[in-house]
Amino acid sequence: MTKLRLGPILEEKPVKLTLELPGELVRELAQYAVVHAKLTGLAAPLPPERIIPAMIGRFIASDREFKKQRRR
Repeated sequence: MTKLRLGPILEEKPVKLTLELPGELVRELAQYAVVHAKLTGLAAPLPPERIIPAMIGRFIASDREFKKQRRR
């Protein structure tokens, strides 16, 4: 089985943001949500507003240069 970069998504107090995404990206997020649900054992795919924050967090956590600059 292939592992996704995005693991289980934890509940946390949300902060509301508004953003616009291209339609193609929203469709890809929906497809990603289906695969994510299947591989993590969720009964139903999460909506994009639950997946996007986790993806951004994962991206930031894996950015070595950001970590390096942040320590300075």
